[in-house]
Amino acid sequence: MTPLEPRLLLDALHWRYATKKFDPSRTIPQDTWTALEQSLVLTPSSFGLQPWMFVVVTDPGVRRRLVPHSWGQTQPVDCSHFVVFTVRKGLGSGDVDRYVQRITEVRGGSVEALAGYRNMMVGSLDKARAAGTLEGWQTHQVYIALGQFMASAALLGVDTCPMEGMEPARYDEVLGLAGTEFATVVACAAGYRAVDDKYARLTKVRFTSEAVIRHV
Repeated sequence: MTPLEPRLLLDALHWRYATKKFDPSRTIPQDTWTALEQSLVLTPSSFGLQPWMFVVVTDPGVRRRLVPHSWGQTQPVDCSHFVVFTVRKGLGSGDVDRYVQRITEVRGGSVEALAGYRNMMVGSLDKARAAGTLEGWQTHQVYIALGQFMASAALLGVDTCPMEGMEPARYDEVLGLAGTEFATVVACAAGYRAVDDKYARLTKVRFTSEAVIRHV
């Protein structure tokens, strides 16, 4: 792999912004979208457990039903692709066993050889559950995926808008997630900015490097 030039990375990050108004006439090309879906699949997670599911909402009717539960924001219907990031609730030994089985499918070897690693992961989950921190830990993992998705989109020239301004429980109802092992955490619209989106022309406001980075 040829590393990306640092300048190109910074150009993409300066270019991106939380797009408020998408051009509904523009659709992300299939090969570009396939790459963005794979960026979600390739997201790192603690232990590699991947405690999530990414719901790509394509049905126009479903997307319209999400608008009232998105504080009236229209990004769900105006964007090209709309992704709802959900967390797998209550991770336990069954989820660990599923992951261990997947390791053997991809890398070879045996489940028995991974028994020590398996037990360490189960013990860590049990400890977090007893401390009341398991749900929070799982939810934090989902934001890693959101960040990877947005950065990947910027590098491909695709606009995004992360959306916490929504009602997760209502999203669950609309998407048929209520009562399942998954729950909505956050969403992200992806597509291309409208030419008259005034926010695209605003200078990015950030604190200086000296204010937010400390070297020790």
